[in-house]
Amino acid sequence: MEKYFDRLEKEPLIAERWKKIEELESYGIKAFGSKYDKQIMIGDILKHNPEENLKFKTAGRIMSLRGKGKVYFAHIEDQSGKIQIYIKKDELGEEQFDHIVKMLNVGDIIGVEGELFITHTEELTLRVKSIALLTKNVRSLPEKYHGLTDVEIRYRKRYVDLIMNPEVRETFIKRTQIIKAVRKYLDDRGFLEVETPIMHPILGGAAAKPFITHHNTLNIDLYLRIAPELYLKKLIVGGFERVYDLNRNFRNEGISTRHNPEFTMVELYQAHADFNDMMDLCEGIISSVCQEVNGTTDIEYDGVQLSLKNFARVHMVDMIKDVTGVDF
Repeated sequence: MEKYFDRLEKEPLIAERWKKIEELESYGIKAFGSKYDKQIMIGDILKHNPEENLKFKTAGRIMSLRGKGKVYFAHIEDQSGKIQIYIKKDELGEEQFDHIVKMLNVGDIIGVEGELFITHTEELTLRVKSIALLTKNVRSLPEKYHGLTDVEIRYRKRYVDLIMNPEVRETFIKRTQIIKAVRKYLDDRGFLEVETPIMHPILGGAAAKPFITHHNTLNIDLYLRIAPELYLKKLIVGGFERVYDLNRNFRNEGISTRHNPEFTMVELYQAHADFNDMMDLCEGIISSVCQEVNGTTDIEYDGVQLSLKNFARVHMVDMIKDVTGVDF
């Protein structure tokens, strides 16, 4: 315990937050893990008109906070969006203002209830009539103007990256949408999703270095799968004509921000088909998933405009000849 308080002395910002937590608890206010009846996402509030005179009850993380005397402004954010809130002591009440609002910091998660209005700067704002502290943030967030840019920290502390960089949240959301769209495309075409074993007694399916683990009861070494190929082919042999597995694979090789030893892959097999059918299927997956997720098959990647609707099929030997002049 002494070492803990020694560390707090070296980190005054954290020590200050813990003092606030103690003060909150003296008021009978929980600093962590309070239940809250959040009734609407912030993104849905932003779709409403202030003239509707509706009350909204929502919750989010404080991303900015400024105040003086009896008035505070803040921006709160959830996964759907960000909104400004306006807190006035006369409207909120002395107890909530003094015991909660004055204890707040950027990074805290709060619940608020109130009505919409437009400020003189024409910003849609929620006029707070009731407030609750849901979780107190102990550590400071990165400075808001420069954000979190250190690549090492972003990948090691993904939770901070998600808080500070909204585009990362969008990537997570799109990843989920892509996986759902791939499943739907295959399911609609009669493919059966299966789960093949993750631990394999025999390494196979691809040329890669495996992770090795040990099964104590059987007293044998097993390999985390590098691909589901062999088991999917056994299902084809067993009579299933269209199967796929969309799951995790493991390859004990290099690691970088573009390459992870644990990754998600979809692998599928279809009886009575040839490689032309597989090309049709791959093109169809890419086009339909892009349309489903983005609403268009035209995208921009690395500054280049691409169409994922019409694909040109070329022989690899011909393509090499065109680019290099080498004729195999």
